[in-house]
Amino acid sequence: MAVYSGARPRSSFLPQRSRVADAPTLPRRRVRGAIRARRQTNRLPIILGGIVLTFLLAFFSLAQTVRVSATGYDLQRLAAERDTLLVQKHELMTDLNRLGQEPAVRKLAIDAGLSQLSTPIVVGR
Repeated sequence: MAVYSGARPRSSFLPQRSRVADAPTLPRRRVRGAIRARRQTNRLPIILGGIVLTFLLAFFSLAQTVRVSATGYDLQRLAAERDTLLVQKHELMTDLNRLGQEPAVRKLAIDAGLSQLSTPIVVGR
């Protein structure tokens, strides 16, 4: 056992005050426990979470882009169908106007085998 100069045995019954000044002469550097124990934080879960979040955002963006493209395609298809229906409506209106006149009705009746009526007979007045 080494004996140091000025060392005195301490009493275990009564704690005594230290004669050394409480504050060290040089301020001590505060070091975190993890660094002092040479442990570093594990950043792998944070990095993996960031990658997963990035892929989720990219997938959401892709889904929205596909939805917008599909909507645009549907609008073009419906516009083409509307144009086709407008052309058919115009053709039908032209046919109705043409066939609704007297010469066209007379021709259709003769083609169907009907004959022209004679002059009407007026019965009693």
